[in-house]
Amino acid sequence: MKKYALIWLGIVVGISILAGCGTASASPLPTLAPTSPPPTAPTLPPPTVHDETAVAGATSIAQLPTNIPQPTATATPTITPSPTATPTATPIGPCDARMPQDDLFTIVTQTYGLSRDYAPQDLVLLTDYLPVEVTLGYPTELRQVALGPLIQMIADMQNAGLQPWILSGYRSYSAQAISWEKWNREEPERAAILSARPGHSEHQLGTTLDFGSPELADIVGIEDIEFHTYFYQTSEGIWLAENAHRYGFTLSYPRGAQELTGFFYEPWHFRYVGEEMATFLRDAGTYLTEYQLINQPEPCIP
Repeated sequence: MKKYALIWLGIVVGISILAGCGTASASPLPTLAPTSPPPTAPTLPPPTVHDETAVAGATSIAQLPTNIPQPTATATPTITPSPTATPTATPIGPCDARMPQDDLFTIVTQTYGLSRDYAPQDLVLLTDYLPVEVTLGYPTELRQVALGPLIQMIADMQNAGLQPWILSGYRSYSAQAISWEKWNREEPERAAILSARPGHSEHQLGTTLDFGSPELADIVGIEDIEFHTYFYQTSEGIWLAENAHRYGFTLSYPRGAQELTGFFYEPWHFRYVGEEMATFLRDAGTYLTEYQLINQPEPCIP
């Protein structure tokens, strides 16, 4: 027993010695490095803001920008109208196919004339509509389109105390030929003032009138004279120059127009073109032939 007690005692002492040595000399246990870094929580993006409640909640997660950029407005496209095609002038046919067809704006000058075959289709006799003290009994004809305005104009002139005469209206190609021959025979120096070659008179259009005045003879000093540039000094001439456009009549051959018309000043010669055109010409300070040569196709030369 004693033997076993000694053995046990030795074992206890040895264990105690080993325990003391282990406590004094042992180093701390090494920290094991993880084979991979620990997972970190992902950073969540701020919530998409859809209304005021979401904005309030989002401010606790991520700071919202102070100024939220507004979307750039898309410019409304300006609609540019498509360019219209440049109008193409109607081809001009041969002269023999270009009859006036009663056009109020047909060009007639000493250069550009009318066919011998042209005659308006709506001529009326003025003696059927106006008193003899106006027509002087002459068988003057005028196109129907100008009749109403003329009757009104004559009535207004008479109401103003004037005594207008109508000395000439429509003349056919053949009648103009007779007139041209007559004036060349009787007054060759003044023939170009008083008449035109056949086909080159506006009277063939049936819309032109020559007016007269009982005052002219006294002004000129020649008895029974009918045509003279001093007509512009008569009461009737003054009234027509100031008012004829209101009835659609325009002075065909004013002062300074000879270069284009080929005619000298004729203050008695008025042509019906309609109130709109006559007023336009007066307001523009121009005359019919000048306007026509600028704005209409070049006429024929017979």
